Amino acid sequence: MENLVSVRYGLLFALITLIYGFGLGGAFGAFEENIMGHLEDSAKQVLSATYNGDEAKMKKTIEKSWTYFKRAHLHANGLGASALALILLVSFLPVGKIIKSINAICLGAGSFGYSMFWMLAGLKAPGMGSTGLAKESMKWLAVPSAGLCIIGVLMVFGSAIITLFFKGNSSTMKG
Repeated sequence: MENLVSVRYGLLFALITLIYGFGLGGAFGAFEENIMGHLEDSAKQVLSATYNGDEAKMKKTIEKSWTYFKRAHLHANGLGASALALILLVSFLPVGKIIKSINAICLGAGSFGYSMFWMLAGLKAPGMGSTGLAKESMKWLAVPSAGLCIIGVLMVFGSAIITLFFKGNSSTMKG
């Protein structure tokens, strides 16, 4: 239990990310038609102004928005599970509590934020007329979240390498 205390906030974010991912899957199964209807309604409100009446472009944007929703689901489950595993690994490595805590928060918050980025971009795209514009408008969330994930993975990698090859194992140091 003592090992988990310093990583508890990261664990919480990782678990919330998994709940979010599984929740999206359930919502998609139960409410796919309603979700698609909402995306279509958002696009139809701006059909003439944003899409210049081009229904084919509108439908393409709606389909890609739905793809972004699925990416949110897949990223939440994949990143959430990876974050959970890496946080549990780092909790047992002999590194300082502050390093463990920072590492866990990077992994957990990054995973949640990046998953949310895809959902929010998918929600915004029909009203903006472009998934590219929606992604661009959400860069403020995507870039820091992805960065946190990468920093977290690199921190675990560094901590594991130091522990496995340099700390307390003089036989590997001697050759």
